[in-house]
Amino acid sequence: MKPIILTHHALARMARYGLTEASVVAVVRKPLWTEPDPRPGIERRFGRPTELAGRVLRVACVEESDHIRVLSAHPDRDARPPDGD
Repeated sequence: MKPIILTHHALARMARYGLTEASVVAVVRKPLWTEPDPRPGIERRFGRPTELAGRVLRVACVEESDHIRVLSAHPDRDARPPDGD
């Protein structure tokens, strides 16, 4: 299993929104869905951690050969799964 590295920006966003590291890691490891970010090489992963009470968490990350780097994490009120749920 690849280690997950949280950038300073990701840590700041997590603190701002009261997100735990465990929740962010869970979304990175087992997202409900993914989509490409407009910036090349970046993937958006989405999940619904318990601390957000059903709201969607979006995590922007880059998967390298030996680790996953988390660039940002925040609630995303406009996120919709591909199937429209």
